[in-house]
Formats: sequence, structure tokens, C-alpha cells
Amino acid sequence: MRILLTANASYTPPRGGATRSNLIWLDRLARTGHACRVVAGPSRPGAEFPHHPSIQVIPVEEPAARVERLAREAREFAPDWVLVSSEDLGHGLLREAHRAAPDRIVYLAHTPQFFPFGPASWNPDPHAAGLVADSAGIVVIGAHMAEYVERALGRSPAVIHPPIYGSGPWPNHASFPRGFVTMINPCAVKGLSLFLEIAARMPDRQFAVVPGWGTTAEDRRVLERLPNVSFLPNTRDIDDLLALTRVLLAPSLWYEGFGLIVMEALLRGIPAIASDSGGLRDSKYGTGYVIPVRLIERYQAAFDELAMPRPVVPSNDPAPWVAAIEELLSSREAYQAESARSRAAAHRFVAGLDAGALERYLERLTPHGQRHRERATIETLSPEKRALLLARLRHRKK
Repeated sequence: MRILLTANASYTPPRGGATRSNLIWLDRLARTGHACRVVAGPSRPGAEFPHHPSIQVIPVEEPAARVERLAREAREFAPDWVLVSSEDLGHGLLREAHRAAPDRIVYLAHTPQFFPFGPASWNPDPHAAGLVADSAGIVVIGAHMAEYVERALGRSPAVIHPPIYGSGPWPNHASFPRGFVTMINPCAVKGLSLFLEIAARMPDRQFAVVPGWGTTAEDRRVLERLPNVSFLPNTRDIDDLLALTRVLLAPSLWYEGFGLIVMEALLRGIPAIASDSGGLRDSKYGTGYVIPVRLIERYQAAFDELAMPRPVVPSNDPAPWVAAIEELLSSREAYQAESARSRAAAHRFVAGLDAGALERYLERLTPHGQRHRERATIETLSPEKRALLLARLRHRKK
């Protein structure tokens, strides 16, 4: 097969769980003999992520040029499948993919804020939602997100989790006496406000952060004011980071699709304290220390320096988080029990993954035909355009 993946995110290197997941999938496809290309956003600073050398990544700086390059690759590369990842907030890549290869689209639904549908969407678009619903396939990586997509679109997606964790054995990094309470990608939507209050209330405990795709310069400045917070670099090997981590903190305040870093921590016996946001519950896989939070519901009509909408962050009580951290850091028994429970649960989860699942899914998938495509296009017209179409049809009958 020839596989063309497109997204607006950086793939040189990838930043965030969605892009890492997609590259892992492509790496598997390339290693089994399939030709893979990526039309993506411009290169950004970050830790390199190894992938099969045959995968051609084409970074394009300007969004309009990116859409044009997607059209060119769809024409010249002639892919069997075009994988449109949800990192496409304006839905321009989705529209072009359906125009250039209308029967061969598979939508990779990672980040619900970027979907053109559903209550968490930043940019709801009925027409683009119709294009997703009319794609040959929709793929999600967790059961919670499958339910979300089905409720919004009335269509059941395939649940295929990326083989992102490697084959093991995974080292046990659990350490009761030492290490940081670590947060990845500190920013507003990931719960920075909670993290700041927690760290301020626990001045004798050592915290660490790893800046990510959402961390702004202002976020860094605020974090630098706390003497008990250290900055850790992005690293190519996640074990370099987790070896320094005593407890992982995931206080996310936006609706999460999954929580890959949580599962990576659990695999290594590191207890994770997480909010109950969306797919984070999937990634906790029945382990303890899941704390209810009030999620972000509104965003300002303004963007930050990273072109992200500024959220209206609800207040959340840091006390349950402080209590959970203090229990794990003060009680060897509590720490070791949660560590063992976490490691066992994560090993069960990963043992159930199938590295070849996406390949088989694509090989069995049937392209959509012209009749279905025309029906779906009419159904996804806005009410105003549908009324106009009906009026024109009535006029033609006279």
C-alpha cells in the first residue's frame, strides 16, 4: 500500500502524543513494506523521534502551501489511503483530502478540541463533520473517545491503539525515597493553574516540569518563580525522564482523548495522579488516584503566542491533589501498593495491543463509492444551503 498522512502539526520532530502515535503507526507500515509519506507543519524545536528511513516527511511552513502540497502528493504519489490526523483545526486539510481522494480518507481522531464536531470542539463545522462521517474509516485510540465520536456522528469508529510503548521489558523506575513530582507540557489546558497552587502549598516537596507544545513564555516565567520547581529537557528516550520521576501529575482541565504519558509511567511502576478528564480514565486503567475536576468550558476570543485559544480556566480545589501527593510521598506502603497496581495494570493493557492492527484495518477497508459520497454531501449542507437547493429544485420543476 501507499499511505499518505497529513496534519498541521510538526513531524520533524513530532510534538505530542498524536504525532508520536502516527509516526509509530507509519514506522510499522514502512517496516512491513508499505510506502509512507507525511505532509505536515513546519519543523519545530524538540527531541528527535526515530522512524523508518523510508518514510518521507515533507514539512511545509505556510498553511495554504501545505494544502497545495497535499493535493500534489495525492495526485502524484497516488496513495491507497490518505490518513487525515485531527491536528487540522481549520479543517482545510480534511477538505482538500476529500476533494483530491474522496473515496480513500481515514480520519485519525486524536484530539477532540480539533475535531469539527462534538462539545469539546474549538471550531465546530457541520460540513467538515459530514466529511469525517463520510470518510472510509475513522480511527480512535481508546474506548472513551469511541463513545464520544459515536454520540456526535452516529458512526462507530475503529479502536486501534498505537504500539507506542515498545516491546519491553520496561524498567521499574518506582522510587519511594527520591525523584520529582513531574508534570508534562505545563500549560493552561493541561492544568497549570492547579499545578502552581499545588507546588506553592508544598514548598518542601520537589516538582519538575517538561515544557511541551502548549507551554508559553509566560507559563515559563510563572513556573520559574517557584523555587521548588525544576525544568527537565525534552528527551528522545522517555526512560531518561521517568527515571527522575517519583510521581507523575496529570491535572488536565480540557477534554482528553487518552493519556499516553500516563500509561508510559504506569508501565514503569510510577504512580500517576490524574484528573478524570475524558480518556485519561482509559489511560489510568482502573488504578487509583483519579481526581474529579471542573473542566474548561469556554475560551476567549483571543489567541496566545502559540496560536492556541486562551481558555477561561475554572477554579479547582488543589486540596485533594495535595493530599494524594502527600499520601504517596509519606507512606511507603501506599506508594509501593499503587506502584505495583499500576505496573500490573499497564502490563495487562499493553499485552492486549496488536502492532499490526492498523495495517490489517487498512487492507480490509473498502473505499467509499460515488453514490454514498453524493448522499453524504447533501446531508451535510447547512440548513440555509439545503433550503436554497430545495427552492432551486422547485423552480426547475415549474
